[in-house]
Amino acid sequence: MAKYDFDLGVIGGGAAGLTITAGAAQLGAKTLLIEKENELGGDCLHYGCVPSKTLIKTAKVYHEIKHAVKFGLPQVDIKPVDFQQVSNRIRSVIDVIQKHDSVERFCSLGAKVEFGQAEFIDEHSIRLHGKTYSAKTWTIATGSSPANPPFAGLDTVSYLTNKDIFYLDKLPGSMIILGGGPIAIEMAQAFNRLGTRVNVIQRSNQILSKEDKDMADIVMAQLSGEGVYFALDSSIVKIMEENGSKQVTIKNKEGKVETISAEALLVAMGRGPNINGLGLDNIGLTFTNKGIEVDSRLRTNHKHIYAAGDITGKYQFTHAAGYEGGIVISNAIFHLPRKTDYTFLPWCTYTSPELASIGLNEKGATAAGIKYSVWTEEFKNNDRSLAEGEETGKIKMLLDEKEKTIGVQILGPHGGDLLGEWVAVLNGKVKLSTLAGAVHPYPTLGEINKRVAGSFLSGKIFSPTVKKGLKLFFNLKGRACEDPD
Repeated sequence: MAKYDFDLGVIGGGAAGLTITAGAAQLGAKTLLIEKENELGGDCLHYGCVPSKTLIKTAKVYHEIKHAVKFGLPQVDIKPVDFQQVSNRIRSVIDVIQKHDSVERFCSLGAKVEFGQAEFIDEHSIRLHGKTYSAKTWTIATGSSPANPPFAGLDTVSYLTNKDIFYLDKLPGSMIILGGGPIAIEMAQAFNRLGTRVNVIQRSNQILSKEDKDMADIVMAQLSGEGVYFALDSSIVKIMEENGSKQVTIKNKEGKVETISAEALLVAMGRGPNINGLGLDNIGLTFTNKGIEVDSRLRTNHKHIYAAGDITGKYQFTHAAGYEGGIVISNAIFHLPRKTDYTFLPWCTYTSPELASIGLNEKGATAAGIKYSVWTEEFKNNDRSLAEGEETGKIKMLLDEKEKTIGVQILGPHGGDLLGEWVAVLNGKVKLSTLAGAVHPYPTLGEINKRVAGSFLSGKIFSPTVKKGLKLFFNLKGRACEDPD
């Protein structure tokens, strides 16, 4: 039997890699973790989830102070934003979380951590700083990076990505954002609220193109009302820079050409897998420009090499990476043939209001050929939402022909948190009658979950058939008043 230095080698210290390393080491596997950058935590901690949500909170507080009159408070004379202070707060939050993702912690769990670019030299071995490490099993979890779209002139201008947007020296007076996905829209609202004049350029006819248009349009209307300008159905003709000003020339579907100028340019148009330098060709591992190809157990074409997280190009969410890390542990350490199941994988765009989803939306159901019905409740009818001045949005529940819930979208305050109840309901196969009958505290936003389930059931409970039966068996007398004319 071949002898290896380690039971498991993990390349990549982001969400997936850290989950796998911590689990394997605590289960007694001799584990090696290799991270290319100088710190653990990956894109999420340093350039993604953590800094973006910290920035979004800062922008929301500033926005609410500026609109204090809305809450019956005196108008406040507020000073302009010092972005260095905002950036310092972002760094302080990262520093706290970094302690959890430290070398010392993973060493205490039993894992060895090394930094640098690992390159496969054979199916079981990598080279790092001139030294060879071998492992019986490997996992590649190197994540993804911002994509560089091939627009004419983009390579001649200085532009921002999520790698540097949170660490600017000062707040830009104006910004052009290329793209209409979650990162682009979150940043558009946040920087606009902080005082930047924002222009969003999107190729398709809606922002958040994976979401249902009715929900995405409400988000866009909210941002438009706050001052964000949108150019939809627009293609990039050219990009140039003149005297420090970024100039983007666009053409809409009617053929109208327009040039937009701004101090800063943010490119947020997708991500690409971090596969360069890994030596995947050296071992004949199958991959495309979208990522490493894996089966339902996250195995590559070499069954002892797994891939998880953004590197697979499938679901680029931190929570998906963590979930996939658990799948790898089951297969690689416990040797239990566990497969991925993304049926009820939740996701959320952290605008205000938030747009959270689980399961199928109307686009997904239509694409799958599923006949469905839609049940909605609006936040303007939720007492807590009214009390907090958060009336925009709605919940949308999709049922199939068998009246089974196949998806839920929540557009409203704390939508991501409210979706947690549906994560439990759908994964636990809880009946809608159980949800509708459960007591929710009043007044809370969570009542909207109970209410949308109840709106479906009320049609059955208060049906003419039920009323007729009750009248027959219990001699009920019916209406006590007539409808007003």
